[in-house]
Amino acid sequence: MSEPVVASDFIDNKARIEEVFEFLSMKCFRNSESKGFWKEGINRNKAEMIALMHSELSECLEGIRKGNPADSHCQNHGSVEIELADTLIRIFDFAGGFNINLGEALIAKMIFNLQREKLHGKKF
Repeated sequence: MSEPVVASDFIDNKARIEEVFEFLSMKCFRNSESKGFWKEGINRNKAEMIALMHSELSECLEGIRKGNPADSHCQNHGSVEIELADTLIRIFDFAGGFNINLGEALIAKMIFNLQREKLHGKKF
């Protein structure tokens, strides 16, 4: 059985986690910006960006339904892995573009979830 997850896992590594998330957020944002998706003086539509995150997850589901075939662009990886990566890229782009401290929020939410009861008090 694996080791249990404890709050100190996140607290003791807070700076490193935040640094990695900031790095990924800024790199994804800067790449998106360099490809013309962020135009100076024009705000991106947050609702549209979230819908695009949803679309990546839907593509991941389709990959599961089809047995996780090789991705057409990154053929050393299955479609499930690539679509999940696409989802993360869109999330990090959003966080970088709108100056959201995703690392800090993740740590706070993980610590909160550690305190919740099994299945968060639900039947399933």
